[in-house]
Amino acid sequence: MTNFPIQVKDLSFSWHENAPVLRSCSLEVPEGEFWMLLGTNGSGKSTLLRLMTGLLTPQSGSIAMTPPVGFVFQNPDLQLVMPTVGADIAFGLVPEKLSTVEVRNRVREALSAVNLLELERRPIYALSGGQKQRIAIAGAIARHCRVLLLDEPTALLDADTQIELVVQVQRLVKSRGITALWVTHRLEELNYCDGAFLLKNGQVSDQGDPNDLKAKLVGDTST
Repeated sequence: MTNFPIQVKDLSFSWHENAPVLRSCSLEVPEGEFWMLLGTNGSGKSTLLRLMTGLLTPQSGSIAMTPPVGFVFQNPDLQLVMPTVGADIAFGLVPEKLSTVEVRNRVREALSAVNLLELERRPIYALSGGQKQRIAIAGAIARHCRVLLLDEPTALLDADTQIELVVQVQRLVKSRGITALWVTHRLEELNYCDGAFLLKNGQVSDQGDPNDLKAKLVGDTST
């Protein structure tokens, strides 16, 4: 029987008296798989992820996710708050009340997972955009997240760094059994996921094999 660590059912949300952003939106991501959520600007992708992380409250519907849940923002500068890389990752572990040795081990393990162990003492301001996003992901890894949500993490990156990051997340999902949902508007990123959802008019209008979905979208664009 398939387990779904990410489940969204009949979710609806609107901003005050405006038209609904999400209308009875539903999706499920199978355990240990890397899925993407695709849609045009204004389709409700980022709103959906903010609802899933508790930053917003839905008008109706339900959300169920296996904790702990990690969240990576589009702009990592909104997420990295401490002066150095190691201190920032350690800061996220404060609620767990770990020993100094345990924190140190978690930080180093997480940095190794994203291939940035040598940057442990590096000031945050000295990092590139791609490095900042990988540090944000390392923060989630350090908390041993079971679910990872990523809100257009490549939006501010150049093409080469974009692909490097998506490949990194793909490897982490497979090696650690993480269940991930990655929001994007870039068709080329569908080459690296297990499945994809298309969000349109506040609902999931299509889902399944990423290559099939990509072919449909390319066909729609050309007509």
